[in-house]
Amino acid sequence: MAKKMASQGTPATAALAAAGVPFVLHPYAHDPSAPSYGLEAAEVLGIDPARVFKTLMVEVEGRLAVAIVPVSGNLDLKSVAASLGTKKAAMADPKAAERRTGYVLGGISPLGQRQPSPTVLDDSALAFETILVSGGRRGLDIELSPSDLVSLTKAITASIGTGK
Repeated sequence: MAKKMASQGTPATAALAAAGVPFVLHPYAHDPSAPSYGLEAAEVLGIDPARVFKTLMVEVEGRLAVAIVPVSGNLDLKSVAASLGTKKAAMADPKAAERRTGYVLGGISPLGQRQPSPTVLDDSALAFETILVSGGRRGLDIELSPSDLVSLTKAITASIGTGK
């Protein structure tokens, strides 16, 4: 069974299985022309966009970090910088994000990344019993508890989103 999971899963699902964390997979038919992968997932899956979170890579003081915010809003770069103890953050170079995580844009999961990075989860996630994040490829989301996500990624929580 574990071998089957490894051959058909992603590094994110493998990390969850290895940790014994309960999760639910939500595959869907991804439309490559969708303007927003996260909003597409929420719409196709029929889930409130406030519960579907996007994983963004940012650069702070020359190092990469992970910011996880609802797809219904945007990332506040000043807030994520402050939560990481710096004054300034910028969106990471897409190629650097892909190299660091091992995932392609639109499919970057906060779980099972090639190289772990400091992680900040928007605190709005804590209001929900479960949230959805990318499962490691376009067209696959993972539903899990925000506390399990925090535990597995060693994330801190802070108000880093706007327009939620």
